[in-house]
Amino acid sequence: MAKNLHGVYYQYDLLMEQGHVLSADPYARACGINGEKSMVVDLKKTDPFGWEEDRAPALPVENIIYELHIKEFSWDPAGGFPEKYRGKYKAFTCEHTTLNGDGVHVTGLDYLKALGVTHVQIMPAFDYATVDEAGADTEFNWGYDPLNYNIPEGSYATDAADGAVRIREFKEMVQALHRSGFRVIMDVVYNHTYSLDSPLQKTMPWYYYRSTDEGMAANGSACGNDVASERSMCAKYIYESVMYWAEEYHIDGFRFDLMGLLDVELMNRIRHGLDGAFGPGEKLVFGEPWSASETPMENGHIPALKKNAGALDDGVGIFCDNTRDTIKGHVFEGDEPGFVNGMPGLEEDILNSVRAWCHTTDVPVKAPSQVISYVSAHDNWTLWDKLSISAGPDRPVEQLYRLAAGIYMTCQGSLFMLSGEEFGRTKEGLENSYNAPIEINRLDWNLAWKNKDLVNYYRGLIALRKELPGLCDKSAGAWKRVEKTFTAPMAAGYVLDNCRKNGGEGLWDKIIVIYNSGLEPVWVKVPQGPWKILADGADSFYWQEDKDSHLHNHKTTENRAVLEVAPLSLLVAGLPGGNNSHEMDLRETGFCHN
Repeated sequence: MAKNLHGVYYQYDLLMEQGHVLSADPYARACGINGEKSMVVDLKKTDPFGWEEDRAPALPVENIIYELHIKEFSWDPAGGFPEKYRGKYKAFTCEHTTLNGDGVHVTGLDYLKALGVTHVQIMPAFDYATVDEAGADTEFNWGYDPLNYNIPEGSYATDAADGAVRIREFKEMVQALHRSGFRVIMDVVYNHTYSLDSPLQKTMPWYYYRSTDEGMAANGSACGNDVASERSMCAKYIYESVMYWAEEYHIDGFRFDLMGLLDVELMNRIRHGLDGAFGPGEKLVFGEPWSASETPMENGHIPALKKNAGALDDGVGIFCDNTRDTIKGHVFEGDEPGFVNGMPGLEEDILNSVRAWCHTTDVPVKAPSQVISYVSAHDNWTLWDKLSISAGPDRPVEQLYRLAAGIYMTCQGSLFMLSGEEFGRTKEGLENSYNAPIEINRLDWNLAWKNKDLVNYYRGLIALRKELPGLCDKSAGAWKRVEKTFTAPMAAGYVLDNCRKNGGEGLWDKIIVIYNSGLEPVWVKVPQGPWKILADGADSFYWQEDKDSHLHNHKTTENRAVLEVAPLSLLVAGLPGGNNSHEMDLRETGFCHN
């Protein structure tokens, strides 16, 4: 007799060569506490009110991606979130939170909206194994330890024992983010599982995992195992999982952890599948184009590593570690500097970063659409901590910080930032905080207001970026908009064609950007014209102000203007539209003596 089994928990009793094996269902859509038992679920019953009408906001002019951890986001009492929702999915549904409930200094989603964020990227939120869902709320982990790939994590739910609650509350989180104007990206970890004691291994031993010639589990992930994405049923499993999150949970993009352990064919298949189901480019797809070490991928399959970026669809993006390390220094060597903190000889690489490395062999990408430009993410030191370690006595950290932000926000590609980067987030010098106490990892909302001037500087850069179509352009030929480049020791600059393609003039037909990481001012000759200073190291909002006279660092010579750029600073200037910029002679543009 037919029965509605919604809410019934189950396991498989499998008769294997070694005897009976109990396993959760690897295809389960719901589970109980700690994922040990799967649950039958009627997904319609988990939909919050209005879910059928839920839609992502329109595609933005630029992708400003803000990476955050669900528990970190709302854990700090200063954030003003209700205590019962702190660290939970439900915190995202709390409207108009303020610092310590003062009603004035906004936190939460209002804060992110004011900052200019377009995409919220949540760190792993599928069911993972390293936090006891029946344990204390203070337990913490980043979550890169998958257990059930198609089920939300229970420790972020108000009731982990009821398998339907985590599903409903995850959907409520997505719905609230969409309603507030954000698209939602999910950090997915298909390259390994927490252990080999997994439903995939129990139901089909060694099919879903790579092994070495010696019969050991491959360990290119440095987590004890590698998932064999190149095998047909494994590829089907991953593909269908991605599509499920996009369809059932309305996820707008996917960030792939250690994407270099997955194969190019699968990544392109995912890109094309999402395009076919939701429209070309509607969903973002990008990942880490590296692995911890080599993995024995079967012959004929190409790993999705940086060196193979040219084989990926131009809608599959990669984190650009070249840009990151050029700007701030070696990611694993704390005291090794980059351009902003004093390393000489990086001027050309800074300009390569500006053009999203499109014209180089170092990063063989097809277009800026493939490049994620960034200087900090959840792993390794925060930007503040890295610069504090490597700055040196003559280089104030906040000046370097503003310069680093100014550089990557004036590079082509999509922009990505770690939550709290904009207010100088610190983890007290801890490089790897994946399982450190929540007190170390939580977003410090008091610091956001203590460093409000830095936050405002980021806000201005983000807003300015959205007015620069020459940088937002993701097409294959976009890098050619950089019409002129010039360098000097510890300084680099470029001129950008900023006209809107197929849309008339922008606010400024030409943009000039100069970076000075030296300890002395530099001067740049530019063609005569009504140049307006848009931003410098002190103020990122000049462009919004009626300050044409603010060309105090500008002087005129015969047929040329000269711009002065302060030490450890950047300068962005624009030439208003309608100034016949297409006839401008840029040949003499470049650094000069005062």
